[in-house]
Amino acid sequence: MPQTPRKPNISGLTPSRPRPGMDIIVTKKQASQFPGVGMTLNSYNRDSAKRGRISPNAAPAKTPLRKRIFKKRTFKRLIIILVVLGIISGLYYGGKFAYDLHKAFGGSIFDLLHTSKLKGEDTGRVNILLAGNSPDDPMHGGAYLTDSIMILSIDTRNNTAWMLSVPRDLWVTIPNHGYQKINAAYEFGKADNFSSNGYSNGGMGELEQIVSQKFGIPLDYYALINYTAFKQAVDAVGGITINIQSPDPRGLFDAYTNLKLANGTVTLNGQQALNLARARGDNAAGDVSYGFPQSDFDRTQHQRQMLVALQAKASSSSVLANPIKLSSLFDSLGNNVQTDLNLSDARRLYGLSKKIPTQKIQSLSLNSANGHSLLSSYYSSNGQEALIPALGINNYSDIEAFVAQHTSNNPIVQEGAKVVVLNATNIYGLATKYKQILATMHINVDQTGNYFGGVSPTSSIIDVSNGSKPATKAALVQKFGNIVTTSNPYAGVYNADFIFIVGTDKAAGT
Repeated sequence: MPQTPRKPNISGLTPSRPRPGMDIIVTKKQASQFPGVGMTLNSYNRDSAKRGRISPNAAPAKTPLRKRIFKKRTFKRLIIILVVLGIISGLYYGGKFAYDLHKAFGGSIFDLLHTSKLKGEDTGRVNILLAGNSPDDPMHGGAYLTDSIMILSIDTRNNTAWMLSVPRDLWVTIPNHGYQKINAAYEFGKADNFSSNGYSNGGMGELEQIVSQKFGIPLDYYALINYTAFKQAVDAVGGITINIQSPDPRGLFDAYTNLKLANGTVTLNGQQALNLARARGDNAAGDVSYGFPQSDFDRTQHQRQMLVALQAKASSSSVLANPIKLSSLFDSLGNNVQTDLNLSDARRLYGLSKKIPTQKIQSLSLNSANGHSLLSSYYSSNGQEALIPALGINNYSDIEAFVAQHTSNNPIVQEGAKVVVLNATNIYGLATKYKQILATMHINVDQTGNYFGGVSPTSSIIDVSNGSKPATKAALVQKFGNIVTTSNPYAGVYNADFIFIVGTDKAAGT
């Protein structure tokens, strides 16, 4: 049978008939994939095979069975190694976590599985005494002096809080040691093995008792923190950011710690934060500090500011999701914190603190309480420079009223109005009698005296509060009638929100 003539390919050559046993694997190709001039189809196929190119119509090459088994085993081994590493890492960090918590709070890790109400929570407020010292700092002369003392008060119902610094130079009486600066109370209590009902044993119990009695506030728990913990905690969370607002345009410079910071937003590492916590503008080696016009009050203000910043950073997702940072943070606590909070308490406290926004944490100071200072300078008989209440040594009524103003839910107490009572009758002691009546209404009377105009037949309430104390005004009107005037003949004489002039119409004292 005659053969059909074959057409020449695009090269102009007529391909020869394939020999038996030789497959043509390129059957359909784009123009760019065809053999070049001078190449036969067979040579093109051989060259393509050498280079690993396979025709689109060719069946994919199968990986040898041994190779596939090897890959599966390698993948399984890799997964097992990763799982083992994860378990080891979890055990390591979990073990460190448990050990650090045990060192700081006592008990076992299983105490975290349950919580109970904190002391004070039934009343809606939990108060904690915080103190800081440097027992392992060779550069610090008074290593056991608590140079940082604060009250942290948490309103558990309204999810707010405030911090109040207790000046380290406050002149107080310490049992068996007479008048001393309050920063020595812990050291004396530790040496004397202090013990008293209602307070912890040792140095922190001594400090708790003094602060509680002088400030008129119950203290539910305490925490004594080594300054090293603060430095390590700041480094553990990757630094903290605060806003420096010095009245000096240059910012802050403390020659003693060699700390220099510009005004505005700054990020501090652990050492910088520790230096700022210690800085009060002391001069050293001929260098002159600047930016600390209030000395120790500036220092305590910065301490409160940094604690708020540290709390915010430690509770951020960047820290909570990082096991290395968390481990470092718990390391700093475990090695350097002494407290009477147990693990269950700590878990409950953490849950409460998470509900408090940073902007709902107030920073309070006795040096600027309601626009004026509640403290005065004092020089002891042995030459020590200290601080005492502005009303006189051992008279803490103003300070107690200021603390009560921030712990009470009574709007009258929260306003903390300053009231003066003047006697406009011939009845001796009437102003004092009305002071006692106002005290039952939770209104604090700062001063009593005699009315300059002699006897007055009518009583009056002089309101100089400019509407800032509405609850107090309403209580006065309800008790004594609407006898309010804004004409104030005592301007510059009394620093008060209200002046109550008791006339003969109120001589009965009711």
